[in-house]
This record gives sequence, structure tokens and C-alpha cells, in this order.
Amino acid sequence: MGLFSFLKGSGAKLFNKKEEEAIKTASPEAAENMKKEVMLRAVNDLNLPVQNLSIDIDGETVTVWGQAETQVAKDLTVLTLGNNVGISSVDDRMSVIASDNATPEPEAIFYEVKSGDTLSKIAKHHYGDAMKYNSIFEANKPMLKDPDKIYPGQVLRIPQL
Repeated sequence: MGLFSFLKGSGAKLFNKKEEEAIKTASPEAAENMKKEVMLRAVNDLNLPVQNLSIDIDGETVTVWGQAETQVAKDLTVLTLGNNVGISSVDDRMSVIASDNATPEPEAIFYEVKSGDTLSKIAKHHYGDAMKYNSIFEANKPMLKDPDKIYPGQVLRIPQL
């Protein structure tokens, strides 16, 4: 749980042009509901083991509740919500409800991509070995679809090895 910061001006665009036009003409309440629906769909499309997922949007902050079966699912939910244009923070109020016989996972580090970064460069910095870039790529799938497509301001999950 906690408040995670993101770069408001970078990230995925939440809406296509048709949706942006609909939001401009909608009432404030309807516009907020459209934003919530699109963000929830983005998380649900990842097929993460998360139950009772709900969000609230207050300006540039998204607050998220729910129960994740793993720390990875919780982290990816926060990152999916935060890595969007116009979102500057995610207030994480989710819990992890691992099964009784599951080994607890260590919390990962969140890293903000800087200009000139590559997954290899990030792996070299965090692990001392550029060839471990695939560990970072795998930890951020399905949010990342290509290890060569990261952008400044994006926040990535760096697992502890």
C-alpha cells in the first residue's frame, strides 16, 4: 500500500479520438465514469489474478482497491493505472491474498525510465549484468509487449533476483 508517483505527461493515451470527443461533451460525472471504465478495462485485459477491483479518480490521482493473488499482480495493476497520460499518482489500497502454502514474493523496485535508457542499461544498473534485461521485460509483461519499446517517464517493475 502506498502512494506511487508517475510522470503525468507520459504514458499510454487512455482514449481514442472518438472517446475524447465524447468526454468533452459529457457531464463531469459521466466523463469520470468513462475514464474509470477505460482504466478498469485496461487492467482486466491483462487477465491478472485480481478480485473486487475498483478505482476512483480525483483529478490526476487514481485510488485503487481490490485483492490480488500475488504481489506481481498487485504491482502490475498499479503500473497499468499509473502509466497513462494525465495520471500523476496512484494511491494503492490493494491487498495481497496469497494462498496458505504460497511463498511470499519480495516487493519489487519501481523505476522511472529516463531518456536514453534501455532494458539492458537498466539491468546493468540494478543487477550488474546487462544480459538480465529479460528479467525486467518478463516482470512487466503483458504491460510491455516488446523489450525495445520503453519510453521516458514510464515506470517499470524491477524484480529482486
